[in-house]
Amino acid sequence: MVLVCVHALNGTDLRRLLLTDLDLSRERLVVRRPGKRHIIYLDEFTYRCASDWIRERHRRWPVTSNPHLLITRWSAVDTTHSVISGTTFNKVFRPTGLTMTTLRQDRIRDEAFEVEDPLHLMRLFGISSDTAMRYVTAAHPERTAKLPR
Repeated sequence: MVLVCVHALNGTDLRRLLLTDLDLSRERLVVRRPGKRHIIYLDEFTYRCASDWIRERHRRWPVTSNPHLLITRWSAVDTTHSVISGTTFNKVFRPTGLTMTTLRQDRIRDEAFEVEDPLHLMRLFGISSDTAMRYVTAAHPERTAKLPR
């Protein structure tokens, strides 16, 4: 949940994360996307959550060969189920009354309200320039409104 609400990762990003992408000693997480990598520098809260998850993962499934960071009891023992399903994500976010997509979008929009800088959004969330501009425009329509001719 932290990776979505704080770092605005989407379901595809979460499913692709490998255990080797998390580097607690350097306090970072590498998110691999087609044609690029996005590096997340872990804040204290995310670091603590990631560290707790690694300990819990090892406690529950000490001999799993599944290389993914996020696994379930099924994917831990059967590597044909190597990724977490959308159903699992829905169960995690259901108590909030919001979807993972909504929480991700709200996080990016909240940052756009605060910063107003599309480059900042691109660096922080690893989003494209077009996406960053859409969020800045939505957050500050008065700054991007077209003047009448």
